[in-house]
Amino acid sequence: MIQIFRKELSTYFSSLIAYVVMVVFLVTMGLFCWVFPQTSILGSAYANLDPLFSISPYIFMFLIPAITMRSFAEEKKAGTMELLFTRPLADFHIILGKYWAALILVLFALLPTLIYYYTVYQLGMPQGNLDTAAIIGSYIGLVFLSATFTAIGIFSSAITNNQIIAFLLAVFACFAIYDGISSLASINIWSGYSYTISQWGIDHHYQSVSKGLIDSRNILYFLSVITVMLSLTALTLGSRKWEK
Repeated sequence: MIQIFRKELSTYFSSLIAYVVMVVFLVTMGLFCWVFPQTSILGSAYANLDPLFSISPYIFMFLIPAITMRSFAEEKKAGTMELLFTRPLADFHIILGKYWAALILVLFALLPTLIYYYTVYQLGMPQGNLDTAAIIGSYIGLVFLSATFTAIGIFSSAITNNQIIAFLLAVFACFAIYDGISSLASINIWSGYSYTISQWGIDHHYQSVSKGLIDSRNILYFLSVITVMLSLTALTLGSRKWEK
C-alpha cells in the first residue's frame, strides 16, 4: 500500500494537479470568505468561519471528483490495469494506496485555511472572541466529509475507463448523498419520518459534527459510507477475475 501511496502522491505533485487543486480551492474560498459581500466574514456581526464550513462541501463536490477521476479510469484507458494488479499486493492495498494519496492532497488544500482562523481570531472584539471548539468540530467534520467524497470518487473511477464519466458520476453521487437526501427529507409528505430520512444523508451528520456533537453515531456513519464505497470498489475491480 505504501508503494502505491507514494507513487500516486508523487504523480499528483509532479504534475499540475496538486497545485491547480490548491489554487482553485483557496482562491474560491478566499473570494467567498473575504470578498463577496453576501458571505464575507468581514461583514458579519460577530467573528466566525461559517462561510468556510458552509461553502466548502459544495466546492469539494467538484474538486474531489476532479482529483479521483483518474485513479482507475486512467489505468484502464492506458491498459496498465493488469500490470498494476500483477504487483505482489492485495487489491484492497492498491485501492487504499490510491485513496489515501487523493485524501492527503485534499487535506493539503484545506490546511492553509487555518490562516483564516488566525485572522478571525485577531479581528475579534475583544481579540479571540470566537467559538474555537465549534471551529475545531467543523474542521473535523470537513475531514470526514472529504474522506467520504474521496471514497465515492475512487469508486466512480473504478466503474468506468472514461475520466469525464467518472467525474460526473462522482459529482452526482456526492450531491445526492450530501444535499439530495436532506432535500428529500424536507418535503412535507413524510409525516414523522423526515428526521429518520435525513439521518441517511451526509449533511445531517456533517452539521452535527460541526456543532461539536462528535459522538459515535456520526463517526460510525462516515466510516460506514467510506467502507461501503471502498468495498464496492474492490468488488468492481475483482470482477475482472470473473470475466476470465
